[in-house]
Amino acid sequence: MPKVVMYTTMVCPYCIRAKHLLQRKAVDYEEIRIDGDYEQMQVMMARSRRQTVPQIFIDDFHVGGYDDLAELEARGELDPLLGR
Repeated sequence: MPKVVMYTTMVCPYCIRAKHLLQRKAVDYEEIRIDGDYEQMQVMMARSRRQTVPQIFIDDFHVGGYDDLAELEARGELDPLLGR
């Protein structure tokens, strides 16, 4: 099973939506909160080249944010990325 990492903040509604989508699919993920953690925010921005949350990675593949994750799911492309 690929490793899923999601950079989030506590109050981000898109982060909550992304977590719910992954939970519905019974996908384990590592959540890295960047609110108040400047170093992790810098890591996220270096990896994603974006400043918004969530930023989602499946192994080394940068999915993007919630909209990107939901689009992959709608096109039936998320499950293969998750090794299903």
